[in-house]
Amino acid sequence: MRSASSPLTPSFALGFGLFLCLILTLVPDPAFAQASAAKTLSGGDTAWIITATALVLFMTMPGLALFYGGLVRSKNVLSVLMHCFAVTCICSVLWLVVAYSVAFGTNNAIWGGLDNMVFAGIGDQLRDATTIPESVFFIFQMTFAIITPGLIVGAYVERIKFSAVVLFTTMWLVLVYAPSAHWIWGGGLLADMGWIHASLEGVAAMDFAGGLVVHANAGVAALLLAKILGPRGGFPNDLRPPHNPGLVMIGAAMLWVGWFGFNGGSALAANHSAGMAILVTHISAATACIVWSAIEWAKFGKPSLVGIATGAIAGLATITPGAGFVGPVGGLVYGAVAAVVCFYSINIVKKTMNIDDSLDVFAVHGVGGMLGVVLTGVFVDASFGGVGLPEGRTIAISVLGQVAALAVTVVWAGLVSYILIKITQALVGLRVGADEESEGLDITAHGERSYDL
Repeated sequence: MRSASSPLTPSFALGFGLFLCLILTLVPDPAFAQASAAKTLSGGDTAWIITATALVLFMTMPGLALFYGGLVRSKNVLSVLMHCFAVTCICSVLWLVVAYSVAFGTNNAIWGGLDNMVFAGIGDQLRDATTIPESVFFIFQMTFAIITPGLIVGAYVERIKFSAVVLFTTMWLVLVYAPSAHWIWGGGLLADMGWIHASLEGVAAMDFAGGLVVHANAGVAALLLAKILGPRGGFPNDLRPPHNPGLVMIGAAMLWVGWFGFNGGSALAANHSAGMAILVTHISAATACIVWSAIEWAKFGKPSLVGIATGAIAGLATITPGAGFVGPVGGLVYGAVAAVVCFYSINIVKKTMNIDDSLDVFAVHGVGGMLGVVLTGVFVDASFGGVGLPEGRTIAISVLGQVAALAVTVVWAGLVSYILIKITQALVGLRVGADEESEGLDITAHGERSYDL
């Protein structure tokens, strides 16, 4: 419920926002905008990225919505679908209005700037260093901006106000996701980490499709939201199981197929890198499913459908940062390690930390993405079948760079997400009342029921 003693006020929120904008909107750095070699339009590359865009949108609607919807109780399934649908619409408009400019503008290494708001200054030219139109790159990246806050939905289901979802998502996309995307994919802060340590001079963070930008950011925000919201009634021992495991499997299958566009499309071309990214993505997911089921079988005597579906998501999340950098051996190792680490992370979060991260966003996506980021520092090496390290670069330096990038990402996501959660709490409140939670959010928040039985 909304805290009556929240120390934050609307004036504080406004002041914080103005201060943050002042800090981030620095004097443009001419050295930041680097010229790229001239390229010509490729119909094949463009067609592939348009296809990949559809696949990634398919991951959120309907894939993620059905996956999450099946995991909750029947009285809350429509609220989860509503959250995913609303997040898709909010992030799409925000991406056009401001977030794309922040993420992929060329203001400076920290903040992309506002020059390209509402697609200003962008015509029919190609995206720098690619053979696809900027418009296609824009919409492909939009689908990533949609699914990232969509993942966070799993942490707060069954007890959050819809107004809180809208406000938090709006602020978070612009102030957490977009700057992070700029640092890693927009040539910003983490494109050369020499400022962290001299040994990292010329070392760029390796995040092929979102271990940092998507999974680490979403996982950290999810954990904080779940902690501040507090647990659902009956947590941890008296919660009912997922109301529809079949729906969970259908959603997971859609996510799996969509992930081919997520990882394969991140090559931004129809080439060897895209093909290998899809290959290792599939192998990692399949391996994680087998290992997850084996753990359940040994531990509980029966492998479950929800378990094997969750294993798939763990394998997919973990391979994401390394998909275009590692080879098939990496895919096998990523999947096996993901299943073990994420399986036991769920118990740590719920039992040891006593946090009701309802649908295990942090344990599966956050931990999986972070794990994949570190593993990429190792399996990128050619001796493991990866694309290889630059001449003179060692695995130790590679791993150090990955850990440094992860630390920067987690600290930023944690600090800003916490502040945004508190602002949301002060302005609209976070949690519904006990009676609304008991009756279910479908009827109390949206006036509809999932099933009329």
